[in-house]
Amino acid sequence: MKILSYNVNGIRAAQKKGLVEWISQHNFDVLCFQEVKADIAQVDLTDFKALGYQCGWHSAEKKGYSGVATFFKEQPLFVNAGMNAAVYDKEGRVLRTDFKDWTLLNCYFPSGTTGDVRQAVKMAFLKDFYDWAMALQKECQHLVVVGDYNIAHTALDIHDPKGNKNSSGFLPEERAWMDKWFKSGFTDAFRKLYPEKVEYSWWSYRANARANNKGWRIDYISVTDALANNIVEIKHFYDAMQSDHCPVVMEIKV
Repeated sequence: MKILSYNVNGIRAAQKKGLVEWISQHNFDVLCFQEVKADIAQVDLTDFKALGYQCGWHSAEKKGYSGVATFFKEQPLFVNAGMNAAVYDKEGRVLRTDFKDWTLLNCYFPSGTTGDVRQAVKMAFLKDFYDWAMALQKECQHLVVVGDYNIAHTALDIHDPKGNKNSSGFLPEERAWMDKWFKSGFTDAFRKLYPEKVEYSWWSYRANARANNKGWRIDYISVTDALANNIVEIKHFYDAMQSDHCPVVMEIKV
């Protein structure tokens, strides 16, 4: 099973930049997009359908904001939008898809970069998402949680840890949440295979950051520990240039 996670920063804009053409060059089983910034009715899905994909969608109430979409070739058993928390569900943060032997959560965690109010929302989300995911983990032993977590976990995951020690996305309390997450039955798929490797998944549009590889690893694929030894490969695809993020792709036996 090849699972792609990609914050496309607007799916319609990404389509204009060759998103579907890039996907057609690969054989992905599942596509998880974050920050789609559109309702399903606003997106031309013809080319995705031609590649054999169907989709589930969870858009935000606010137009042109947030939202996640999951495309799949195998028909799922169950698709559900949200986490039963209206304050987050109205922002299109989480989409659950159940397959025969495993469950997928496609997630777009809040950003706190716009100020204290949104940082407070982010921290509340982290607490509530953790509690919800832990309960779900009890019924779904094979759980995969992909998406833009909007947190760089360790100094290996950010180009300038000292300079960003007070930046949202690398705050001590956010990193502590990641510590807790990965000690609570979940494994960081990338770090499982590459404990010391430095790779990033997001770069600012400013100061030529991508060309200089001054990035952050904020896009993660977590798997329950029961699946950790089933990971075959995981990599960042730097040739995909439709967004300020790059895709993360995991191959796993499920």
